[in-house]
Amino acid sequence: MSRRLGWIAGLVALAALVALPFLADKFYVQLFTKILIMAIFAMSLDLLIGYTGLVSFGHAAFYGVAAYTLALVTPQYEAASMWTSLLLSMGVAALLAFLIGLLVLRTSGIYFIMVTLAFAQMVYFVFHDTKLAGGSDGIFIYVRPVLEVFGWKPFDLEQFRDLYFVVLGCAVGVFLLLRMMLGSLFGRVIAGVRVNEHRMRSLGYPTFRYKLVCFTLAGAIAGLAGWLSAVQFGVVNPDFLAWHLSGSVIMMVILGGMGTLVGPMIGAAAMMLAEIGFQEVTEHWQLLMGGFIVLVALLLPKGLLGLLAPKPEGKGAARG
Repeated sequence: MSRRLGWIAGLVALAALVALPFLADKFYVQLFTKILIMAIFAMSLDLLIGYTGLVSFGHAAFYGVAAYTLALVTPQYEAASMWTSLLLSMGVAALLAFLIGLLVLRTSGIYFIMVTLAFAQMVYFVFHDTKLAGGSDGIFIYVRPVLEVFGWKPFDLEQFRDLYFVVLGCAVGVFLLLRMMLGSLFGRVIAGVRVNEHRMRSLGYPTFRYKLVCFTLAGAIAGLAGWLSAVQFGVVNPDFLAWHLSGSVIMMVILGGMGTLVGPMIGAAAMMLAEIGFQEVTEHWQLLMGGFIVLVALLLPKGLLGLLAPKPEGKGAARG
């Protein structure tokens, strides 16, 4: 019954998100566009933390590199092709994740955390301390990408409602892709790697390759989020690569519930809405935000999702 209720709740939430642009003002549509982008970003990181057991503190590197790729391939006063720029941005992010993964996945524990942070900081300073893409000031995207099919434009990313539906479609697509993957034999193997990698290796599974695939896929999905974020804001700067962005996304994953697909989405929404609410209360809103996160971590070890689904569905099952 709980599984059926979960599906019903998911369909109701999806229906509400579809109806939002027709009922809400521009501010709220843009806010939920940003929330959905961060939900995609958080799901990509949870693939590493919650499912593979890899705590990466440098995930923002892939998010930021994809955003910079879009900015660099976009002509100054012309629109780039949506599919070309999107595939290129995700490809660059995936390639960077693959190359970094070849090195960092040879470590574990605290060493893995520190090495991922070190690589992310190296990428950050490449863009911050050089004139490659505007230095610390960043670079503007004056015209958003366009998609044309034989001269027909199915949507216009310059329109905030069209952009919202594109982001919503991407979020749903990422959710379904990860759910299908995690429900397969591949998902069961990486679950086994998280629990006992030595045993999985003794059973003949090439655990390094499985972890590298997850690391690369997570980088590609983070690249999708970075591309969408660059499209929404029209500007890219080194903050897209900063370590504190990686930390914020880790908190979203923990806040919503690790090892689920719905949890990171709930965490992204809760953290961003709480931030806006606390800012209305006091200028020292960071103290309230910190207290909120600490309370959730202490009282809800399974995150906010634990309030809705306190009992796990079963071992080895894809949770979402």
